[in-house]
Parts: sequence; structure tokens; C-alpha cells
Amino acid sequence: MIENNAPQWKRLYIQSKVPAELEHLEELANNLWWSWNHEAINLFANIDEKKWKEVGYNPIALLDVLDYDAYQRLLGDKEFMKKLDAIFSRFKGYMNTPAKKHPSIAYFCMEYGLHASFKLYSGGLGVLAGDFLKEASDENVNMVGIGLLYRYGYFGQKLTIHGEQVAQYEPQRFTYLPIEPVRDQADEWVKVQVQLPGRILSAKIWKANVGRISLYLLDTDIEENSEEDKFITHQLYGGNQENRLKQEILLGLGGIRLLDNLEIKPEVFHLNEGHAAFIGLERLRKYVQEGLTINDATELIRSSSLFTTHTPVPAGHDAFPEGMMWQYFNDFASSMSLSWEKFIALGRVNPTNKEEVFSMSNLASKLSQEVNGVSKIHGDVSRKMFQPLYPGFEPDELHLDYVTNSVHYYTWTAEAWQKLYAKTFGKSFEKKQSDVKLWEKIKQVPDEEIIRIKKHQKSILIKTVKQRLEKSMRARYESPKKIVETLNAFNENTLIFGFARRFATYKRATLLFRNPERLAKIVNNPKAPVQFIFAGKAHPADRGGQDLIRQIYEISERPEFLGKIIFLEDYDMEIARALVQGVDVWLNTPTRPLEASGTSGMKATMNGVINFSVLDGWWAEGYRPDAGWALPEIRTYDNQDTQNELDAETIYSILENEIIAEYYHKYEAGLSTTWIERMKNAIAYIAPQFTMKRMMDDYHEKFYKKLAERNKMMHKSNYKHAKELSAWKAKLQGNWKDIQVVERDIYNFANAPLPLGEDIKASIVLDIGELSLEDVSVEMLIARREDNRINIISKYEMEKHKVKKADLAENGNGVSGNLVKYSCSKQVTFAGVYEYGFRVFPSNTLLAHRQDFSLISWI
Repeated sequence: MIENNAPQWKRLYIQSKVPAELEHLEELANNLWWSWNHEAINLFANIDEKKWKEVGYNPIALLDVLDYDAYQRLLGDKEFMKKLDAIFSRFKGYMNTPAKKHPSIAYFCMEYGLHASFKLYSGGLGVLAGDFLKEASDENVNMVGIGLLYRYGYFGQKLTIHGEQVAQYEPQRFTYLPIEPVRDQADEWVKVQVQLPGRILSAKIWKANVGRISLYLLDTDIEENSEEDKFITHQLYGGNQENRLKQEILLGLGGIRLLDNLEIKPEVFHLNEGHAAFIGLERLRKYVQEGLTINDATELIRSSSLFTTHTPVPAGHDAFPEGMMWQYFNDFASSMSLSWEKFIALGRVNPTNKEEVFSMSNLASKLSQEVNGVSKIHGDVSRKMFQPLYPGFEPDELHLDYVTNSVHYYTWTAEAWQKLYAKTFGKSFEKKQSDVKLWEKIKQVPDEEIIRIKKHQKSILIKTVKQRLEKSMRARYESPKKIVETLNAFNENTLIFGFARRFATYKRATLLFRNPERLAKIVNNPKAPVQFIFAGKAHPADRGGQDLIRQIYEISERPEFLGKIIFLEDYDMEIARALVQGVDVWLNTPTRPLEASGTSGMKATMNGVINFSVLDGWWAEGYRPDAGWALPEIRTYDNQDTQNELDAETIYSILENEIIAEYYHKYEAGLSTTWIERMKNAIAYIAPQFTMKRMMDDYHEKFYKKLAERNKMMHKSNYKHAKELSAWKAKLQGNWKDIQVVERDIYNFANAPLPLGEDIKASIVLDIGELSLEDVSVEMLIARREDNRINIISKYEMEKHKVKKADLAENGNGVSGNLVKYSCSKQVTFAGVYEYGFRVFPSNTLLAHRQDFSLISWI
């Protein structure tokens, strides 16, 4: 007799198995191509819409939770099977298209925003990197991505009943991610190893397929590592400063070793932010251990390196104290036969300043041939920021260029708009996304069609927001009455503004609330209702950013703003997509000039959403008076609080007198005709400027082709040109101090001004010692001093020829026989008070640009 009446359980494991006839679903789910193809997205959504939302729009997780009956239902659904075959056929055709002849590129980034279910991103930098890989796939660029695989990703955000941000970390289920182990011929998992103080760090390599692009990810959460080292890849930007250093060591040193292990040999190395700067050190070490000198090796790695900086303020650039660098890199420097003084100098502006920290951006700049910012204004800001690395040059002269960020059209443009654009713009549109002439055809579309799509997208947004809002309010135990009042405030006819981004103080998220009484009148006008939806996260260590969230939440709780000011918690790519596709106006209020670029407004424009922003970052390039609204680019006040006050009052005025008035003017069928015209102008003239297609073309034309050619040239004939350039630089450095001014003859402006139209004549004789005529050049510069800075108006490189001592006005005692006369005669075509100077600089046809060797002297 069995007497035990307590339940007795044993584990039963039933493995999910997709039927053979549906295996194409698995292949689609494991390549992120599906995430930017609406037909594929709809295919997965239509399997089971409820489960699709429950699993966070993750097709791998969806297939795992389907039961036997669900699969049998799909097999019996002829329409579904027909769609699956058609989509899979299109996918295979896409994947099997022969690659174009592009330079091979290795793209390094700390984060990648590919889809909300793949938590490798925190914000704009990652989403940009994800968009870039998708565009590389669409254009069949020969590129691989390198990054880290985070066990917990970035944090999830919850708000307390008081509006305090709470960071939550939930582990990603790697079995639900579109990744696969990278294995060698012996079927062993490929790993890389990096030396850390007193131990070896190991990392497994995973691969994610982003269409045609392979994204390789390093993972330290493995058995052979200590608990401390397993944590390195637990959280994106998690832990303390030392953990950040270890993450960047893994990305840089480990990333290059990953490429070596997989025998991938890129022609161009693209560092997306300074986090990846250590790739230069690892490449240096490899060449030195091949037998090259450190100087020869430096020429080689610079010739193929591009550094893109995204941060407009010095505090945003990662830097580490010398003691920490010594702990992690003393042995590494020795392995390169590099003294510690020269090693630490690579990350400093002033090598002898013991107090200066080691800057990753300085390192990236010194070991990259090309550097770029991410908008026109940010290019100017970056030149000023990095100018101390190039003493003797003014910021405007520096080689730092810019490529304005953009967005991936297929990821961020709503399906309804994509269908309209395809029908209106024609078959060539896919390959000519940045062609304004095609986008101008939107003008031909009837207003009724624009209204229909806009209302459709707005209804999707409202549904999404209400679901998210209700869930979070119930989790905070808000009163049922309050929940109902808030949800009932939504209406498709209401003018809705969106503000969603990372919450950093410079973005001034609370600027709108400087005068709450005036704002309350605006949002509560029954004839012209207005609603503002906010979303975004502040870094867990950023108390200032978290305070902004709390302030907005507190305001949203006030009776006069209930349902009018909304804060959505746990901002991610899904919320971002709904907002940029559904709101009427995209609001952005950064402190000038601290918005490096910004991309959310570009995504909004692709969907006919109108921007209202400070003329900073991308909007300074995209703004048109007939297609959006703007706050001026130039500050009125130096005092930031006073400037905030002025900007807030300007916002209220533009809201009342322009935006709201226009939206509700002659309101017909849901939108006014003037508003529709503004939407069409935004689509026609702004959207094509900011497609990722244009950005990819810019990188190829400005950097990739040039670097690939230079890299090839530097590697020819056993590194002949690299060795020549290195030797020449060493010769110049050894002899530069011996250059002397022997004679000069320059117009004396003190006696009388030079009449307009006359020639400025100048001649200078230099004793160049052991150097050659080709080695040394002189230029005359004319500049105007404005607001305490020099603005160079013109440069004239002076003609040069050898002279003898006997040709000198005096006897030439004390000089060598190696004399060169530099002369110029240039007509003056401008009047006013200017300044002039003469600059001696080294010249060599092998130099990529002047700052490649910033050894200069002023006479």
C-alpha cells in the first residue's frame, strides 16, 4: 500500500521542434533581416498576435512557445504557407546576391541597436551602429561588425509612485537571441585571450547575422574566468571605471585577436567612438613583433584607421588615470619595446603632464589617419576640442571632417508610408533613397491619402501608449479613476508632441515647464487640445538626468496636466518606433552646441512628422521654414539660466501663434491643408538628406576608398612607403630645430597701409641645415581676429628656390651653405584690419594631410 499522500514530481522536458515544412521560419528568425522587412514582421505577428507581443516581438522565442496544435494549424493554412514561401524566396535572393567591390571594413562599436529583443544598446550611438550594419547589408558592403555580448544588456526602467527611476537587470536568454557559436574546424568554440593583471581573460566568440553582415560578439561569462571577469560583459556601461576599462580592452585588443583567429583581414578599421581606441595598440604590437619599428608600425595602422567621435563635450570622452593604465598596460608596453613615457603620451595632449589622464579619444586620434564628427556643427566643435593635439594650427585648418548621421529607412519608416513611397517614387527608389527629385513626388499625392496614413499611424501610437501606460500605472497601484481619466485623454484628433531620448541634463527635457501656468492654458484649450508624450532613460549613475524624469512625472500627476503630459517608462526601440511614426510634432531642446547630431528627429521626418527643435546637430542642416520650426542656433545670453528662460518663452510663443494655430486652422477631415503642405515639404526636402544610404555613400567617398588605397600603398614592397615616411619624419624631427631665419624682406605695414588691389610682397631666406629643398615649405597666412579667436582668411604657399651666400644682402656669416629663398606676391582683394604670419612646415607627398605630421614653426 502507498501511504505517501504528498505530491511527488519529477522533471519532464519536452523539446520544442519546428516541423520540417516550417524550418524556413527558423532560418528567417535567426537572421535579423526580418526586423527591417514588414512582410516578415507581419508573418511572425500573424502566427499568434498575443504571443508575439508577450515574447517582446522576438521570433525565436515565439517559435519556442508554440505548441503542437499551433504548428499543425500553420501547416494547414495554405495562405500562410504561400506567404512563407514567398518571403523566404525573397530572403534567399537577397542573401545570394553577389557582393559589390567595396573596401573590406571592420566596424568596432561598444553597442548595437538592432531590435528591441536584442539588448545590446542603450541609445543613439547603438541604434546608429545597428542602422549602419543594416544599410551595409542592403548595399552588400564588405563589412564585419565587432562588439560585446551583454548578459543583461542595458537596464530596464521602472518608475516608483513618486517618479523615481529604478534600474532593473534581467538576463537575456541567449537561446532566444539570433546568435550562434563560432566554431573552428575541430568544432571547438573559438575564443580569444587577453592578458589582465595576474591572469588571462578568455572570451567566447558569437556571431549574429544582420542580413548579409556578420556581427561578431565577445562574451566573458564563461567557466574559466573569475566571477569578477565574468561581470565584464554582464552590463552595457555597467560597473565602475575599472570595469569600463576592461570592457574597452576586450573590445580593442580582443576584437583584433578575434579577426586574426577568424583570418579576416580588413582594409579599413572604423572606430565608432573612442571606446574602440585600443585596437590601434594591438595592431601596433603585432607589427612591432613582426620586426617593424614602432614608428613604421604607426604609419601602417594610421593609414587604414578612421575614428568617428560622437561626443561634443570633453567630459563625455572616456579617460583613465595613469595608475590604472600602468596596472593594465605596463607589460603590454614592454611587449612593444615602448617606454612607459612614450606609451602614456599616446593618450595625452601634454606628454609631460603627470596629472593628465589617459584619453581614449586622444589615443584614437593619434592612431587614426582620419577623424570625423557626426554633423556639420559637431565637426566644428570637434576641431576646437581636438585642436590642442595639433599646436600651431587653428581649429578650422584641421583635417577633422564630418559625416552627418542618418537613419535606416526600412527600419524606421512605417509600412503604410513605405507602400506609398514605393508606389509614388518608382522602382528606382530603393537604390536612390537620397535622390530629392524622387521624394519631391510626394507633392503629387492627394491630401486625403496623407490624412489617411497619418490617422492610421496615430491610432497605432495611441493604442501602444495606452497599453504601456495602463500596465505601468497598475504596477504602481494607481487609482482606477486616475487610470481611466488618463487613458480617456487620448484622441486621434489631438495635436500630439513627442520627446523621447536619453535623459541627460544638456537635453533640457524640462524646458517646457519653466512656466507651468502658461503651459496649462495651452494644453487645456478645449478648442485646440494638445498632448505631450515623454520617454527616456537616465544612466543609473546620472542623478541629474534622473531628477529630470522625476520632475516630469510629478508635473504629469498634477490635475491640470493629467492625461496632457505623459511619461512612458522603459523606453526602447519599440516605443521609439511607435512615437516617431505616430506623433504630429517631434520636440528637441538641447543646449547649444551640445547635440552632436541626434537621429530621432530624422526618423520622425521619414514618417511625415514635423520637427520643432533648436538649430543644433542635424536640424541645423535639415531645417526649412516651410517644413518645421526652430529655435535660433546662436545663443543670446552667456548665462544658461537666462538663456533657458528666453528659450522657454520662445517655445510657448511658437506653440500658441504658429504650431497649434496652423494645426487647427481650417481643420478638415483630420488635418489642415497648410499642415499637410508642411508635412509634404518635410518629406520631400528633409527626409532624403538623412537616409542611411546617403551616410554610407559619404563614408565611402570621404574615407573608406581613400583609406583602402593608402593602406594598400603603405603595405607595398614590404612596407616600403611606410618605412620611408617613418624615416623621413625621424630625420625632420632631428633637424627641425636647426632651421634658421637668415634674411627677410616684408612690406612694412607700420609705415603705410597697403592700397587695395596692390600686391603683398614678401621674401624669407632660411638656412635649412641638413634638410632638402623638398622637405621644408613656408606659407603666408592672413587672418582676422574675431571674438578672441583667429579666423584665417587666406593662405599662400610661397615659391622656393636655392640661393647662395653671395646672393644675400649681407655676408651670411654663421650660416650653412644650404639656403632656400621663399617668396610670394599676392594681390590684396579685401580691405580692413587683418593680421598676418609666416609658418614653416614639413612637406612630403606621402603625407595624407598637414596634421599627419604637425611639426611646424612660426616666423
